[in-house]
Amino acid sequence: MKYLYKITSILFLLFLVSCSEEKLGESSFGTVTGRVVNADTFQPMENVKILSSPTTSTVFTDVDGKFTVSNVKVGEYSFQAQKDGFVAKFEATTVTINNTSEVVFELKKATANNKPPTVPVLVSPVDNSTAQAISLDLTWTDTDPDNDELIFKITLRNATNSDVKVYNVIKEKKLTLTDLLYNTKYYWQIEVTDGVNTPVLSTISTFTTLAFPATRFLFVKNINDNNVIFTADDAGKQYQLTSSDKNYWRPRRNNQAKKIAFIGTSGSQNDLYTMNYDGTGVKRITSSVPIAGFNSDYVGYSWNASGSEFIYPNFDKLYKISSDGSGLTKIFQTPNGKFISECDWSADGTKIALKVNDANGYNVEVYVINPSGIVIATVLSGRNGAVGGLNFSITGQKLVYTKDLSGFENVNYRQLDSRIFEYSFASGLSTQVITEKISGTNDLDVRYSPNESELIFTNTSNDGISIKNTVKTTVGLSNSRTVLFSGTSMSDWE
Repeated sequence: MKYLYKITSILFLLFLVSCSEEKLGESSFGTVTGRVVNADTFQPMENVKILSSPTTSTVFTDVDGKFTVSNVKVGEYSFQAQKDGFVAKFEATTVTINNTSEVVFELKKATANNKPPTVPVLVSPVDNSTAQAISLDLTWTDTDPDNDELIFKITLRNATNSDVKVYNVIKEKKLTLTDLLYNTKYYWQIEVTDGVNTPVLSTISTFTTLAFPATRFLFVKNINDNNVIFTADDAGKQYQLTSSDKNYWRPRRNNQAKKIAFIGTSGSQNDLYTMNYDGTGVKRITSSVPIAGFNSDYVGYSWNASGSEFIYPNFDKLYKISSDGSGLTKIFQTPNGKFISECDWSADGTKIALKVNDANGYNVEVYVINPSGIVIATVLSGRNGAVGGLNFSITGQKLVYTKDLSGFENVNYRQLDSRIFEYSFASGLSTQVITEKISGTNDLDVRYSPNESELIFTNTSNDGISIKNTVKTTVGLSNSRTVLFSGTSMSDWE
């Protein structure tokens, strides 16, 4: 009995001790961690104040938007994230013993006291200004009362076509525009946002670009393996008319139609096109019957004097078509199956000069037909070698062309000594025009100048790969040979 009594007493004392320790001991704790991000961008937010109810330690987020509150008594809490300019956010959590609870806050910008940006003021170009360059800067001013970051959107349209260009997410108060259209009125407006308030619109401002310069020369340059058409004024300043990504060649200007015609690649065929003097308004003229011959680099066409019609070859046939693409008519077919490579229409409309050749470009004949397709004159036949560059004088009494005096013929259509000749319909004779051509070069694609006292043509080495230059010379005047435009070919001067 005594032994049992002692055991019972010891157990009772241990029970009392354990009860006393639980009552007098410290409370249990846990940890709260979390992260604060911007509700719009989800980027971490630094220096956000974190506090709770019931109250615990107050902490701030680090550069990664993270925070940790240690030694938090177990229980139910409401944690709060605060930062100036943002709406405070509350998140509930339960803290358990020796565990970590996690909270994530997404803070939104406060809009109640945030003021919108001012209305943008359009500075330049000045409203209703004229003769503006085709490359210029749009500039404006704007401020935000709360120093918020401003994002601008610029809308640009013009009075010529339906194109509307929108430039988004512009953070500077300047936008550089390039490749504007000549002689065109533009309208521009700015929309600004601070990311908080409703976007604010500026007034609409206008400006007009300068008129396209007066130019008379046309030629082709090779850029990115494409033929690209340029024009130039009398001072030699050049303006690119067609895109470097397109293959367009053999430009011909008509002052009556106020258009430039040219040949362009369209899928697997070559067609005639027209455009305005400044390169706008490109229009395809041919479609069902393309322009075609033995070699596309040596195929030509011709306007009539008024600019209302074209003539062009399709292998052994000559077609006429209106400049609006209507009225396609076959007017001639070679009697021997030879290909028509070049043609020129006299100003009075009574003569059409043709250069015909075999499938390799040789066995050339140059003759003249009337509009009914009757041969009325023979200029050249029975000669070896290449011939090209037909062009009537304004009276139609003379015709210039080029001929390779070497008579050389090969599969690459290489020419060794191409010179300029002039045929007189009055005498029926061809005479070489002395141009002081450099030995080892070719004079090609000859045309009369507008006053016919000069000739314009392409000169290049007879190696077939060297640079081509546009040259002019005064007929009958020595030492007058001048390079007008380097690296160019297929020239026209109207």
